[in-house]
Amino acid sequence: MTICHTTDTTFTNDLKNDGLTLVNFWATWCAPCRFFGTILEAFDREHNSDVRILKVNVDEEANTAAQFGVMSIPTTILFKNGEPVDKIVGAIPVEELKKFIDSHKK
Repeated sequence: MTICHTTDTTFTNDLKNDGLTLVNFWATWCAPCRFFGTILEAFDREHNSDVRILKVNVDEEANTAAQFGVMSIPTTILFKNGEPVDKIVGAIPVEELKKFIDSHKK
């Protein structure tokens, strides 16, 4: 799968997925967001069949960010079968991201 950019209008439909979906809330001006974006891309190259990744630009899609109480970026919420199950605030290394996701695969 490829990393998909979603909007306030398409988010609900884009989130419909059996299994795990990572939703990354970010902004273009945010240096930690850009750094974490490269980590998400590396993760996606290795695990694109396991986890779907959606990105939400908080400057352009404020309603979706508000819906999930995003106050700091980057914030990444893990959804399982369309329901939020866990959240990371900040950028983390790819190994921690793998552990975070693996803990919810059961």
